[in-house]
Amino acid sequence: MKHQQISAILVLNLLLNVVAPAQTLPPASATEDWSVKPPVVMPGERDMPPSDAVVLFGGKQDLGQWVHLDGSAVKWEVNAEGMTIVPKTTDIQTKRKFGNAQVHVEWKTPDPKEDKGMNRGNSGVFLMGLYELQIYESYNYETRIYYNGQAGSVYKQHVPLVNAARKPQAWQTFDIVFTAPVFNADKTLKTPAYMTVLHNNVLILNHVELKGPMVYQGYPKYEYHESKLPLRLQEHGSRVSFRNIWIREF
Repeated sequence: MKHQQISAILVLNLLLNVVAPAQTLPPASATEDWSVKPPVVMPGERDMPPSDAVVLFGGKQDLGQWVHLDGSAVKWEVNAEGMTIVPKTTDIQTKRKFGNAQVHVEWKTPDPKEDKGMNRGNSGVFLMGLYELQIYESYNYETRIYYNGQAGSVYKQHVPLVNAARKPQAWQTFDIVFTAPVFNADKTLKTPAYMTVLHNNVLILNHVELKGPMVYQGYPKYEYHESKLPLRLQEHGSRVSFRNIWIREF
């Protein structure tokens, strides 16, 4: 009996230690995707936009792509460097409408002596005219403004990961990847908007979910709107300047 038990144990161990046969892998070509060839885009050289970008404000300093919100011609100042907000003239927006997009904007805040109180280099980039990425003079400051209102914040929604602001009167960049919200056939929200932002080449927002359009007071919520809307720049009483604005839809 003892001999039979030992034999049974040996057989069991042999069965447990049998090496499984090697699986046959599919050929390498089985995982190769040849369905859609990516189009060729020439990257910009020396701060030039990519070859497929829509230049909204470039070297010619032409405001022909923009209007005020009432459709009138833009009254902002244009000079050799770019365009500068003229206070009390209201926001401007693009004549064209956009949805999902990569957006490049260069901006600078004015001499701090020009602004008073909390209104320091105050402006904003509104994706689809609704979702605000804040522009503000945020260099080396403490409690001038709440953190979800400083430069690079999704206004009143998301605080930037870091403060990458340059000194006042220095040119700064926003590189934005914006995914527009999607609505169902019954006009309810299907998927929210998302935003990724690099401020002066530093990642400050990483695919953050937007809670709805910007609101100053109260809490944001989504309401149905078109799948494409104009890009908007805010006039908030400060002489903020802009240059080299371009956009790529995806």
